[in-house]
Amino acid sequence: MFAIIGIVVVFGAIVAGYLMEKGNLLVLLQPAELIIIAGAAIGTILIANPMHIVKAMGSGALSVFKPSPLGKARYLQTLKMMFEFLNKVRKEGLLSVENDVEKPAESPLFQNYPDFLKNRHATDFLCDTLRMAIIGGVDPFDMDQMMERDMDVHHHGEQAPISALTTVADSLPGLGIVAAVLGVVITMGAIGGPPEEVGHKVASALVGTFLGILLCYGLVGPLSANMSKSAEAHHEYLQVLRVLILAFLKGGAPMIAVEMGRRAIPAHLRPSFDEMEQACKGAPVEAPDETAAA
Repeated sequence: MFAIIGIVVVFGAIVAGYLMEKGNLLVLLQPAELIIIAGAAIGTILIANPMHIVKAMGSGALSVFKPSPLGKARYLQTLKMMFEFLNKVRKEGLLSVENDVEKPAESPLFQNYPDFLKNRHATDFLCDTLRMAIIGGVDPFDMDQMMERDMDVHHHGEQAPISALTTVADSLPGLGIVAAVLGVVITMGAIGGPPEEVGHKVASALVGTFLGILLCYGLVGPLSANMSKSAEAHHEYLQVLRVLILAFLKGGAPMIAVEMGRRAIPAHLRPSFDEMEQACKGAPVEAPDETAAA
């Protein structure tokens, strides 16, 4: 939501200021310049990146315009889910949750938390770790190393399309200059024509530089920055699961483990202890306030 508002503010402010100076908007409408810049940018993406990164860039850019699912309510739901899960383990043993771990989509416990199941990597991260705990023989230190490596690999994968998009943003001013130079070449070919025609062609050429800089700093660059923050938010979510699981594997009671996880939640999203305690005792947790978390 805020991304859309930001884009409107950027382009609205530029157009408003241009019109205040009696500028002609039609001069800025140069499809040829836009085709040169956008086409060259897309070409560099295809040259520099394998297809899975290209797809991830597209889906990541689209996700910027959707509200973030990792709000305070989602964290509270996760703490409640883990408290129920760990209580079951404590009362009935690890083998009692083997079916839940092997087939989480069919688990009565996880089915109560469909938002968690939609996060495929978080579900796999939790279930794969607990699967190792059920098999046994894995020291908590080694389990922690395993979870950390999993998080690092996933985070690296999320950063790859962000780095690629950042590279494209950095190249846009240069591609704008390319479009401007081509415009100057065309202008030089018409140098003996009427002054009005020459002036129009010079203005068209300068629009290329304008578009390249605007797209870099006003659109593509901020999109990549937003994607980076989303990746960090997901990394923080996995960190909460990691801390919580490790606390339980070291022998902590379910409530202690859940409290350890709560302390790992970013401060601006962290529920209070009372909120967590009420949720764990059965108080309903509201649906994630995705708009507020965007």
